[in-house]
Amino acid sequence: MTLGSIALALALAAGKDPVFLGLDLEFGHQTSTSAEAVQRGVELAIAEVNAAGGVLGGRPLEAVVLPNRAVPARGIENVKTFSALKDAVAMFCGKFSPVVLEEISALHENEMIMLDPWAAADTIVDNGKQPNYVFRLSLKDAWAMKTLLDHATSRGFERVALLLPNTGWGRSSAAAAEAYTKTHRSPRIVATRWFNWGVETFAEDYAAFRAAGAEALVFVTNEGPGAVMVREVAALPPEKRMPILAHHGVAGGDLVTLSGPALGQVDLQVVQFFTFMGNQRPQARELLAAIEKRYGVQDAAHVLSAGGVAAAHDLTHLIAMAIQKAGTTDRKAVRKALEELREYDGIVKKFARPFTPERHEALSSEDLFMARFTAEGALVRIPR
Repeated sequence: MTLGSIALALALAAGKDPVFLGLDLEFGHQTSTSAEAVQRGVELAIAEVNAAGGVLGGRPLEAVVLPNRAVPARGIENVKTFSALKDAVAMFCGKFSPVVLEEISALHENEMIMLDPWAAADTIVDNGKQPNYVFRLSLKDAWAMKTLLDHATSRGFERVALLLPNTGWGRSSAAAAEAYTKTHRSPRIVATRWFNWGVETFAEDYAAFRAAGAEALVFVTNEGPGAVMVREVAALPPEKRMPILAHHGVAGGDLVTLSGPALGQVDLQVVQFFTFMGNQRPQARELLAAIEKRYGVQDAAHVLSAGGVAAAHDLTHLIAMAIQKAGTTDRKAVRKALEELREYDGIVKKFARPFTPERHEALSSEDLFMARFTAEGALVRIPR
């Protein structure tokens, strides 16, 4: 029995009702590792909170798993079901922006707090709702696209291609790229193409990009299509292999296994906001040790979807702090308390003030960096 489960058992024995956090994640998706990463971050943080006495005078936090299989309709049903549960305070979303975007109305109709440790579409947080019940500790598309295009310039690429999924995430990224090009002369986007999930080849798209004179590919994708592209590019003669600058979605699954040896033959770099590799923050090192102990993970190189673990861990502590500050499980009060939290020294960074009434983004574009994959699948920061 873990420390967290002992604390939960003692609290229940003492008649202390749990306070519930929902995990509205893409469990069951064939290639994703991000759902498990978010779950681990939440579980480890809950164990810490409960071992320290829980919330509201000794009440334990408890996670409720709500698989959505990356299907928006399931996600909406999860919001409605979880919102009806007594003392259900907040839900965590996963990496699929289209699911979260479809949930926005249901979240606000039910006054349910959504904590976002991954999904990047700008309008998840910039949703126009007042009051806004969505809080994110992750990157957003506008920042990701800026980082990717800035990095292209730093590498000397003046002409890039843009490959996007035909989803809300892709449209959000396209809008971000368009906004960037209005204020930057370089790089030029010489070709833009769209794809659907389940695509089996990018040969036609890649040929079109090369014909347009692209020197690099900016690729907004998850691990499945990412692996298709990696294998096809690796099969080309070296002189025909364009560098690929990818959104962080490719880190939400086991890209190394899906790509095989091809990954080592392609110049692939990924935008990120966190990695355990080379991370000297004491908080990050302590969390890594807890992951290794509880889940049998070998070392930092084998923590899949590390950003999801870290962000979910920080968000769990922040919601616990907000519940304490509010002094209640009433979601209106907890939402307001989240906006009023002060300093928190977390896993990802030290937050002077995680959120404000005007800002529901805990990070900023300055927190992003580019990384590359190791042979084990870990992401290593690329020096600026």
